[in-house]
Amino acid sequence: MQNKEDKIKNFDPNGFSTNNNLFGLPFTKEESEVVIIPVPWEVTVSYAAGTANAPEAILEASSQVDLMDPYIKDAWKIGVYMEPISQEVKAKSDELREKAAFYIDQLTSGIDPESGNLKEILNEVNAGSRYLNNWVKTQVLKNLNQGKAVGMVGGDHSTPLGFIEALSEKYESFGILQIDAHADLRQAYEGFEYSHASIMYNALKIKQVSKLVQVGIRDYCEAEANLIKNSNGRIATFFDRDIKHYQYEGRTWKEICLEIISNLPQNIYLSFDIDGLDPKLCPNTGTPVSGGFETEQILYLLQLIAESGKKIIGWDLNEVSPGQDEWDANVGARLLYRISNIMAKSLNLAEKLETV
Repeated sequence: MQNKEDKIKNFDPNGFSTNNNLFGLPFTKEESEVVIIPVPWEVTVSYAAGTANAPEAILEASSQVDLMDPYIKDAWKIGVYMEPISQEVKAKSDELREKAAFYIDQLTSGIDPESGNLKEILNEVNAGSRYLNNWVKTQVLKNLNQGKAVGMVGGDHSTPLGFIEALSEKYESFGILQIDAHADLRQAYEGFEYSHASIMYNALKIKQVSKLVQVGIRDYCEAEANLIKNSNGRIATFFDRDIKHYQYEGRTWKEICLEIISNLPQNIYLSFDIDGLDPKLCPNTGTPVSGGFETEQILYLLQLIAESGKKIIGWDLNEVSPGQDEWDANVGARLLYRISNIMAKSLNLAEKLETV
């Protein structure tokens, strides 16, 4: 049986791979430095659904990703492995999504949430979300305890809470870098305690989360704006409008990135909602918003983080919805590859590899 060194010697990164692994890489989980946990969950989405199909679509699209990384020479040698997609989680998501959609429809029709079986549905959805949080936490801790660098692919943006809870058992203090169109600071949105719109509100309940730095926010309510304003500096928000205005007035993206990084602590969890990008790159995401970034802008920010000596201790990519074509999944797959490599570099897992 070949070991990793033999596989590296015999693998052609320029050719067509017959491996069914993520990116067609030849490595087992044990041979990979980075492990991706797929979470096919979309129970509380409040607009368009489809994100539960993202892990499978990204896995399929990854076979078309060329392995040349412009930042890290021979980055593919690091090894990125995706865990099998849980059919149990997917089935539970499908079941509860149908009930949650009915509940939301009744609310928007003006039906009293205390009437009929709506309260029972709400309790069932909230219980299902707690199950998901515990499942994610267990999967993350298992891989962290095996010495793996861990990333996650959702699913909707409620899915990382268990990941953040897992990190709170490993780190005394860390910050969250949130790339997003939305602030996600709503309290129990639509009655759902673990709504995708409440992920950062819930994350801030964790005392080990010392700082939340939000980048690209452009769709938020007054209550969220007040929460940011009254956070005593625990939340630093770089609104999309302000970023654009800074650039119109002559500031460079590098200058803005360095200011963002100066607000971040040493250890950083990256939570990347794909709708933080320009919606031309994610047209099928659940709640697209005009404005946003190009992919390379965010990758440049992450590269500067890696070069600063600060560490990306985990990350997620959420709200990728495949739609009727492969476009969103292709964008997601390429982000997954580049971010995994940058995280590995920030953790010195790629120290034997050269930056380009």
